[in-house]
Amino acid sequence: MILADKIILLRKRNGWSQEELAERLDVSRQAVSKWEGGLSVPDLNKIIGMSTLFGVSTDYLLKDSLEEITPSETQDTDDPTAYRSVCAEEANRYLATVRRVSHRIALGVMLCMLSPVCLLLLLGFAENPSFFMTEPLATTVGLITLLLFVAGAVAIFVPNGLLLSEFSYLEQERISLEYGVQGIVEKQRTEYAPQFRTRVTVGVLLCILSVLPLLALSVLGVADWTLPVALGGVLVICSVGVFIVVQACHINGSYQRLLQTGDYTAEKKSRNKKGGVLDAVQSAYWGIVTALYFVISFATGAWHLTWIIWVVAGCLDPLLDVIFQNRERK
Repeated sequence: MILADKIILLRKRNGWSQEELAERLDVSRQAVSKWEGGLSVPDLNKIIGMSTLFGVSTDYLLKDSLEEITPSETQDTDDPTAYRSVCAEEANRYLATVRRVSHRIALGVMLCMLSPVCLLLLLGFAENPSFFMTEPLATTVGLITLLLFVAGAVAIFVPNGLLLSEFSYLEQERISLEYGVQGIVEKQRTEYAPQFRTRVTVGVLLCILSVLPLLALSVLGVADWTLPVALGGVLVICSVGVFIVVQACHINGSYQRLLQTGDYTAEKKSRNKKGGVLDAVQSAYWGIVTALYFVISFATGAWHLTWIIWVVAGCLDPLLDVIFQNRERK
């Protein structure tokens, strides 16, 4: 067993993350990551520091010929079965699957956002006396279109979600990348980083600029029936921005899952594995929001205005996450 594998083994037996080991050795997390990926070798002072920290000899760390020590020889032990090994082939297959389905999932999200556009357009045109369609007929056609768009999104989410379900352990279990895999994944993430920043920037800018049609109509003071049309334009532009962001975040998230960074650190996985009320609360929250949207929309008939419920609900969702995550930590 080489030095990189021994550092990974000893760190995990002590139950430490790369950040925790780096802090104890007074180095950066990137340095530890490179050691474990075989991209660099720690200097002699760090070897001695790890020898003291792990309770092993420097000979054990430096000599590949020495056999693996037993868990009792370390200061603290950790069940090795708690870590699932991921080989290079499996990691590459996961990354390829995410790239393949990311644009499909983003398209499903886009369809959900576009689902009320036809309804808004028809309701706006129906207020124009010269339009050939009455308001009840426009509402019926618009609702049918809305349901078809949502059904299309579900038809996209289900099969692609099943493709990704094979790799659900990456979000739930602590993993151990085999020798050399971490270096490969980090290299791919570094190469994708500029593209990720560009896509997120463009997507966010489109979402911000999506209100321009609505502002333009407000300034020009045109007929009231054009307001729903402008709202439809807002959703179209915003949906394009969301499509770009969702696809980019899915690909970037695949690197975070494999490298166990961001929202997928070993500590967060352990906390989530214990269970909590957050998932149940979120499911109930969005169920209530959906029910309120349809009840209020059908009761008032103001479909061109009730879409604001989704905006408010989306703004409150992160606050809900913070509240219950703090509660679970306590």
